[in-house]
Amino acid sequence: MSFISKCFICLLFSTYFLPPVNSAVLQVGFLAANDNTTELAPFIGWGQVAGALGVAWSRIVEYGLLPGYETMNLTWVLTNCREADAVGSVINYAEGHAHVVLGPPCVRPAQVAGSVAKYLDFPLILWGPPFDSSLLNQFEYPTIASTTSSTLYQATSLIRLLEYYKWTEIALIYYVARSDLIPRCTPLISDFEGLVNNNDNLTITYRRQMSVITNTSYATALRNLKELARVVIVCLESDEARRNLMISISENGMDGDEYVYIMAESRRAGFASSFWNGTDGKNDLALRAARKFLVMDNQKYNDTTTFVQEVRAAFSRPPFSCPNCTNIDPTVSQVGPLGDALLLYAYALNRSIATGNPNPTGTEFCEVAKGMEFLGFTGKVIINQNSTRTPLFVVYNLDSTDKEMIVMQITEDLDDSKDPITLVATPAQIWDTWGGTVPLSTPICGFTGTDCPKSFTDQYLAIILGCTAAALVLIIAVISTIVFLVRSKRQEEERLNQLWQVHFSSLVKPPQKNTMHSSRSLQSTVTTSTKVTINSKKDTERHSFYFLNNDSVVARKHNFRATFTKNDRAMFRKMRNVDNDNLCKFIGLSLDSPTLISIWRYCSRGSLQDVIAKGSLQMDWFFKYSLMRDVADAIYYLHHSPIGPHGWLSSSTCLVDERWQVKVSFFGLSAIKQYEVKEQRDFLHTAPEHIRDTNLPITKEMDIYSFAIICSELITKKSAWDLENETFDIEELVYKIKKGGRSPPRPSLETEDEHNGSMSLLVRDCWNENPDQRPTSEQIKTLMKSMNHNRSSNLMDHVFNVLEQYASNLEDEVQARMKELTEEKKRSDVLLYRMLPKQVAEKLKLGQSVEPETFDCVTIFFSDVVSFTTLASRCTPLQVVNLLNDLYTTFDAIIEQHDVYKVETIGDGYLCVSGLPHRNGNEHAKEISSMSFSLLKAIKTFRVPHLPKERINIRVGLHTGPVVTGVVGMTMPRYCLFGDSVNTASRMESNGKPGRVHISTECMKFLTEVIGGYQTEPRGEVIVKGKGAVQTHWLLTDDEIEAKENGESI
Repeated sequence: MSFISKCFICLLFSTYFLPPVNSAVLQVGFLAANDNTTELAPFIGWGQVAGALGVAWSRIVEYGLLPGYETMNLTWVLTNCREADAVGSVINYAEGHAHVVLGPPCVRPAQVAGSVAKYLDFPLILWGPPFDSSLLNQFEYPTIASTTSSTLYQATSLIRLLEYYKWTEIALIYYVARSDLIPRCTPLISDFEGLVNNNDNLTITYRRQMSVITNTSYATALRNLKELARVVIVCLESDEARRNLMISISENGMDGDEYVYIMAESRRAGFASSFWNGTDGKNDLALRAARKFLVMDNQKYNDTTTFVQEVRAAFSRPPFSCPNCTNIDPTVSQVGPLGDALLLYAYALNRSIATGNPNPTGTEFCEVAKGMEFLGFTGKVIINQNSTRTPLFVVYNLDSTDKEMIVMQITEDLDDSKDPITLVATPAQIWDTWGGTVPLSTPICGFTGTDCPKSFTDQYLAIILGCTAAALVLIIAVISTIVFLVRSKRQEEERLNQLWQVHFSSLVKPPQKNTMHSSRSLQSTVTTSTKVTINSKKDTERHSFYFLNNDSVVARKHNFRATFTKNDRAMFRKMRNVDNDNLCKFIGLSLDSPTLISIWRYCSRGSLQDVIAKGSLQMDWFFKYSLMRDVADAIYYLHHSPIGPHGWLSSSTCLVDERWQVKVSFFGLSAIKQYEVKEQRDFLHTAPEHIRDTNLPITKEMDIYSFAIICSELITKKSAWDLENETFDIEELVYKIKKGGRSPPRPSLETEDEHNGSMSLLVRDCWNENPDQRPTSEQIKTLMKSMNHNRSSNLMDHVFNVLEQYASNLEDEVQARMKELTEEKKRSDVLLYRMLPKQVAEKLKLGQSVEPETFDCVTIFFSDVVSFTTLASRCTPLQVVNLLNDLYTTFDAIIEQHDVYKVETIGDGYLCVSGLPHRNGNEHAKEISSMSFSLLKAIKTFRVPHLPKERINIRVGLHTGPVVTGVVGMTMPRYCLFGDSVNTASRMESNGKPGRVHISTECMKFLTEVIGGYQTEPRGEVIVKGKGAVQTHWLLTDDEIEAKENGESI
């Protein structure tokens, strides 16, 4: 109480009835204004509104909304809209455990108290006049609910009304008379202007805040407005201001049907008669202007009179005890919203208790209240997601009897996705006082009346005259264009007709080849080519061959003359333009030739009939399939083109170009074919029904039958019906075909080549005797495509693949043969290198001559087997050969370990040399000596296979000296050594002893003086043929040196 006393606040405490023991008491705080504040008291003064809480509690008890609360403890604080007092009161109530505070009723205190309530999480319910839109912020004010609405809602509804009638240019007139603590027009106009600024379709053309509301000031404003707008938004805060405006409108002549004034109200009074009634005698003027007004107001009270009486009765009872509080005006004060505020809390608390929360916090209370609807004292109360009331605005006007009439309702919840406008009256009723027409945002003649649209004649006379002249010019132009187009079309047709008309003089016969020369050429060259140049072609009964502009062409002869109609010529033009891969190019007709001829492009491989007749071409299944597919594609194209079926299809009309692509010729030309007479051979490919009646029109089924006969030729690689191998002639065959029967004759499909059984079945279906049972070209194309199993359908690709396979196989074969040749060459080279030195062999392979070569110093080795003759006498010839082979194989293995060249073996003799053909400096004597020691060592362990007890020994002779080498002979050439050194080495061997190395003096000196490290001993003189007595030596082996050192005999 100290806080209240300090602030001089009047605090009244009251309790409804004395609570029973342990009964629950609803603690309610109430903030209002003192009755002695003239600017606040009429709206939120205690004496104007407090009694509504008594009426509300009575209804709560009557409806049983809070059965757990038998009494309400109501306290109030008269803050007079001071922020500090409001905040202090809210804090005291929260600390005193009040359930709820109703207020503050003013905007600024509500903003400050709302922030404190957010901190305390304490519920506040606003009941004052429409408040600023800032209080809609749920983040800043999560504990505030309200039974009144923000001015933003009414501003939004005004925008919706303007957009509904497509009013885009508007004026604003407003007058502020209320305290800025409880404003109405100021926040409304502010919110409205903010919405207009964000709307590209609306413009405020005039804005005037009235500070003086005399007729003179109004007249000035209206004169300015008259030139800028016809739709006026009006917000006035006094009845005087409203009536004076209406009078000024009439006095200034602005009460016409083109004006509409929208008055924004919040008094729940509707279109009150106080708007125009007064005591100055100008009621008629005010009423005349009132007929042009629309009034937007909140919904009215349910029963104003009864509610006011109940409030007065409540004032007379405790705790209010104010019997003089009877001057209650619900159209001015907030008595109704205050009662609704207590009802809102009761309903929300009832719902919260039902959910198990009997003491909701401020935030919990607001969450529970969202979406709640109930019937309050001020009508239906709807709480939206902002915890504030969703207002129901009612738009009124005056009917033809000057009575208030509701024309529409707007339930505003700020949701642009909905259309909240509900029309209550018809458009005719709404705009009855405007002459039945909706006023325009901008008058037809403009705001000044000088922009009226011209009359039709004045406005459009020049246009009409111009259009008439233009129409005449256009008609003339159209007629001229039509004439020009018709003429151009005829000229174009004549030009195109010239394209298919070939002058006979432009056709040049090709020069004929010499027959004898061609014959000789064919005899001298074997070929399987099926290409035939046009020079070698001879004219036939039906065809001639020409050059046309250096291109080869074929002329089909037609032995008659025909007159062609316009349609025939059009068909020739179409044929001339046909460009299909499987149709032979139609060049045209020669009408001035000796006989009528049709010109077609020449195909170098002739017709399918020619290809089959030659029989020189190897065709696999895919090759045949490709040719048959080409024919099927040609038929499919013809059957789906204006040209239509062929009618003369045969293997002779299926030509083959250089790329092995089939091109069907003699298609179309129906004007010629009707005069063409088929010969007996033509009937081989003709359907039986047409043979029986040649007057039948050409049909697609006839082409299907002809296709089957052509396929039989390709499958068997024989001519149609294979008449060459049959006993009957063509006339008999045609008769049998014509006769038909249950088993009509058909060509044989037997072949030894690779073949697809499905194709045979298709062919049999195609030559069915009944035309209706033959497949269509579409079916044939689909079936043939399925036979290819999704492989490439291009014949040239197939040919290239086959050639590539052949080339690949040939390459593998060549590689294999080259590998074998290389191996054989290696073996030959190895054998050759064994017979001749490598350097010599390479020259001989290159075809070069081998010049004799002199070597100044080499060492020659000779050896032979001791007592070989005696040993050989004890062996068979084969054993002798095996013996020598084993022995010399052993020797050869040792030779490979030394730089020694084996010259030859003669019987048991063995000749080697070192120092040639590869010159090795002074190493030749060392290499020969080492080899000799190795041979002697190896011979000690050698055994004769068939005489195991026998021992073999050899004599060895060495000599060092010059030699000459050369290749002797062409057949089996030999690399031979020449010179005295060879003979000396031979004498060293023949005069030697078994198991000893006998060397010449030259060799001894070379080994001991030049090389060094070898020991020799004198042999004595030896008689050498041709030289007489010469001094020789023994070359001592390691064993001999050791024996000599031990004093043993060698």
